[in-house]
Amino acid sequence: MKNYRISEILYIVIALISIKEAYVLWEIRPNKAYLFLGFAVLAVFMYFFRSYYRKKFNRRKP
Repeated sequence: MKNYRISEILYIVIALISIKEAYVLWEIRPNKAYLFLGFAVLAVFMYFFRSYYRKKFNRRKP
C-alpha cells in the first residue's frame, strides 16, 4: 500500500513542476505553457483518482 501513496505524491510533484514551467514559459511560448497546464490538470486528476481507489481498496480489505 505504500507504493500507492508514493505514486499519489509523485502526481502532486508533477503537477507543481508543470505549473512552475507554465508560469515561466507564459510570456515566451504561450502554446507550450498551455501544454504544461494540461499536464498539471491531468496530474491533479490522477492524484484524486488514485487516492479514491486506494481508500476504496483499504475499506474493502478486512
